[in-house]
Amino acid sequence: MRIDAVNIRNQGQLIADYKSNRSVMKFFDYHPFESVDERVEELSNRSFKREELAAILAERNTAWGAGEATLKNIKKFHNPESVVVVGGQQAGLLTGPLYTINKIISILQYAKEQEKRLDIPVLPVFWIAGEDHDFEEVNHVFFPHGKGLNKFPLKQSHYKKLPVTDIALDQKVAAKWVDELFSKLPETIHTRDIYQLVTDALRQSVSFTDFFAVVIHKLFQEEGIILMDAADERIRNIEQDYFIRLIENQPKISRGVFDIAKELENCGYTAALELDPTDGHLFYHLDGERILLSRTEQGTWKGKQDEIELTTEDLLKLAETNPEKLSNNVVTRPVMQELLLPTLAFIGGPGEISYWALLKPAFHALDLKMPPVIQRLSFTYLPETINKALVATGLTVEEAINEGSSVKREQWLLAKQEPPIDELAKNLKETIKEAHKPLRETAEAIRDDVGALAEKNLHYLQREIEFLQHRMKLALEEKYAKDIKQFDEIQLLLRPGEGLQERMWNVLPFLNEYGREFISKIARSSCSFQNSHYVVYL
Repeated sequence: MRIDAVNIRNQGQLIADYKSNRSVMKFFDYHPFESVDERVEELSNRSFKREELAAILAERNTAWGAGEATLKNIKKFHNPESVVVVGGQQAGLLTGPLYTINKIISILQYAKEQEKRLDIPVLPVFWIAGEDHDFEEVNHVFFPHGKGLNKFPLKQSHYKKLPVTDIALDQKVAAKWVDELFSKLPETIHTRDIYQLVTDALRQSVSFTDFFAVVIHKLFQEEGIILMDAADERIRNIEQDYFIRLIENQPKISRGVFDIAKELENCGYTAALELDPTDGHLFYHLDGERILLSRTEQGTWKGKQDEIELTTEDLLKLAETNPEKLSNNVVTRPVMQELLLPTLAFIGGPGEISYWALLKPAFHALDLKMPPVIQRLSFTYLPETINKALVATGLTVEEAINEGSSVKREQWLLAKQEPPIDELAKNLKETIKEAHKPLRETAEAIRDDVGALAEKNLHYLQREIEFLQHRMKLALEEKYAKDIKQFDEIQLLLRPGEGLQERMWNVLPFLNEYGREFISKIARSSCSFQNSHYVVYL
């Protein structure tokens, strides 16, 4: 296995400026690569509910089948010097798109790197956003089928805006879905093992979050990753004080991030979130559904569809007695994470960094500093067959990742046409149209309906040329089908949907082809976080 850095173009101006240490850095508290020692010093002066949280993490990760390395890391959480590297994602089926796997690898690599440098325990934590209720984001995978990637949803009925953690898996429907996915895969020496891994994980799971967590622990059994479900009611119970602080400081939080959004726009950046000064940035759970709250002019907290109205006193009482009825949105979740965990660094993707640029006032409203924000590692996994196709077509891997192979495919096919079919057809249509003109004019002079018939006649003639044009091109593609297939396979694997592989592909086809060990090898390697992208030659 070889891992090479390549450059990703057009990542967005904010991300480009963030990585090059330009003026956008004023929206963050720390430089991403030069402030670790300062951050450790700051964390040493703060207190955390380590004992309570460690007990919950130990119980939950054990239930999910965590390996000994994870349980040892959780015990280190009791050490007052220990810090964490954290990142998170929704509980996608079979881990969701590859960027989830890449994010976990990033957390593991960065934690290991910093533990060696700092000589204190640095624990890798993955925050499962189990409180999210967008079921449509997590209920499917994209899978290669035929010549493209097809969407395969788990067709389980779901009606309410329930947090994903609260959605029970329909075992029968899920088992059928798993079998359907494996039917699309070629049989390899790893298929039986991976099928067993997935079906065992399914049987051990009650909810979507369980299924996600069990699969992750099976894939990273020896790497020590600690999983934490943001929707765990026991964690909510130790967040009581933190919810109270968020409620009391809501005006400062909401106004602050709103003003920063305007400032970002004035600096030429696009604000990643739509914000309003009345946003409450908290959800209230009513009959199992999450309702986003906002503040009214009268100072009450109200659902967007008027489902509920609460006074600040009501909300503070809820935070104290029933914190499980509250949850965070995209603005307050990072602040809650900061209150719960001694965060050495947050690992995020480009989209997350874009909205974290808004959050400095939210942290400062609670007298906190935003942790260093590190862009996660980004990988493209390159099988040997596709690497050979790149050589055969003359494409570089960097070209294929950034631009795809579709344009080169058309250029290559055009070069096989002598003279070009489209040009021949165009010239012939123009010649026929000109030669046909006297006939149309004469027909029009005889009678209107005969003139219309002449126009239709020209249309039929040109349509026949277009038919022949299409058949000639199709025959050419059939003649060179083997060569064209290489371009199509490059496009499908390296730039599906005109985006990065990690945005679409699921990990399962790679596990089926290479086994689970390839993930561990990457997790144990060392990649610089200052490079924009890596190619893993499998």
